[in-house]
Amino acid sequence: MADVAALAGVSSQTVSRVSNGDPAVIESTRQKVLDAMKELGYRPNSAARALKRGDFRAIGVITMGLSSTGNVRTLEAIAGSASRAGYAVTLIPLDAPTQDNVRGAFTRLDELAVDAVILIMEVRLLDTTALRLPPHVKVVVVDSDATGRFPVVDTDQRQGARSAVRHLLDLGHETVWHLAGPEESFAAGRRAEAWEAALREEGRKVPPVLRGDWTPESGYGAGLALAEEAGCTAVFVANDQMALGVLRAFHERGVRVPEDVSVVGFDDIAEASSFIPPLTTVHQDFGKVGELCVEAALRELRGETVTGVQLVPTSLVERASTAVPGRGDRPA
Repeated sequence: MADVAALAGVSSQTVSRVSNGDPAVIESTRQKVLDAMKELGYRPNSAARALKRGDFRAIGVITMGLSSTGNVRTLEAIAGSASRAGYAVTLIPLDAPTQDNVRGAFTRLDELAVDAVILIMEVRLLDTTALRLPPHVKVVVVDSDATGRFPVVDTDQRQGARSAVRHLLDLGHETVWHLAGPEESFAAGRRAEAWEAALREEGRKVPPVLRGDWTPESGYGAGLALAEEAGCTAVFVANDQMALGVLRAFHERGVRVPEDVSVVGFDDIAEASSFIPPLTTVHQDFGKVGELCVEAALRELRGETVTGVQLVPTSLVERASTAVPGRGDRPA
């Protein structure tokens, strides 16, 4: 600072005021200081400034891995929104959903000095007396089951599943089969519950649930089984990746989509419109979820009381994988 002050012909105090963005510094003086900083390669010490201010301008994100389309797209939106607000993002991906891993992630983020933490994970992992969250850190959770303890942002999973089932019933299908995600997944559970509730409300038969693990491979296995169900004319699949596997299995078994069976996915991944046929699916606005997470964290940091659940609506995107039943004859 002394070198910058000498080169610019100002006091060290003026250099400090320019570094901290003091609007009282006249523009000509500010420019002289900035030019001197550039010439000398001066950079303010952000760590020292953070300690002085008592905040770090950083948001931590703990997520269950980066293989999920939703997690990655939510994270992208969080990073963009945080950057626009002048905050950096520190990412801690977890390779396994254990209490020890979550506790270790919070400890690490506390050491790395963040002001807030966004959890893209199921809140059940926080339900333990052994887990002590840093008292100064604000927390926002992406999980609509996390009611009461933290501000929550999530996609309206149940609304999305209901719209998928409603679409297929409105086309004239007698019932809708369901390929669900893994039993331990809360998102899969909410979608399956909404699927069953929608059928029961209409007095329709509820077929047995098939289970997958979110991958195309598990969808392919379930699709082979569904191809043998002569009464199956409509399938709601809990994510687009499994739906891709279902489409492949149907193709190999000579089951035409949508002439023989209609298929609806969930997520609206970027590739969904390029499936054969293009996939009707439930669109989740992961970008909006990420933006609202950062907004909630920043409101907390400003001292506002932020509670409750913000659910981002879904929308059904109709493409060529659904149609009225009975357009073709199933192969024997």
